[in-house]
Amino acid sequence: MKKRLYFLLPDIETTKKVVDELLLARVDERFIHVMARSEADVANLPKATMLQKTDLVHGMELGLLVGGLTGTIAGIVLTLIPSFSNIATGGLVLAVAIAGALIGTWAAGMIGISINNTRLAKFEQAIAQGQVLLMLDLPKARVHEISSLITSHYPRAMSHGTEPTIPAFP
Repeated sequence: MKKRLYFLLPDIETTKKVVDELLLARVDERFIHVMARSEADVANLPKATMLQKTDLVHGMELGLLVGGLTGTIAGIVLTLIPSFSNIATGGLVLAVAIAGALIGTWAAGMIGISINNTRLAKFEQAIAQGQVLLMLDLPKARVHEISSLITSHYPRAMSHGTEPTIPAFP
């Protein structure tokens, strides 16, 4: 299980130094995500991807839940209709629940990909003012070590806590 750490750094130069130090501390580059103003030069830094910038994952999770529940209810209602009574009841409910979950996941994912990540809303103003958001996905065992490394070597780096868990599949 991983936790996501958030740090606001004052500028790109400091961010480059922090990322270099993280790489030396054996933090894999694919677990480092940087967000800055669009005009900032982040060419040599690991940029945040669509998965970090949008609500795609949250939307898909919600769509799976709502679609699955809706499909289950629809399947139960279908079993009460006499023309469907000759179909295996459990199979019908399961098939409609799976179809509902798939359609819900797809539809909510399409909506989520067009929405900025709501967890990052509190950082928008700081990013607009030129600060850089650094997100790290770390194993629980390394959270304190890496957090201490950054805050002790870079006093202007502001820690903004952790997110409890990171989705397993992105």
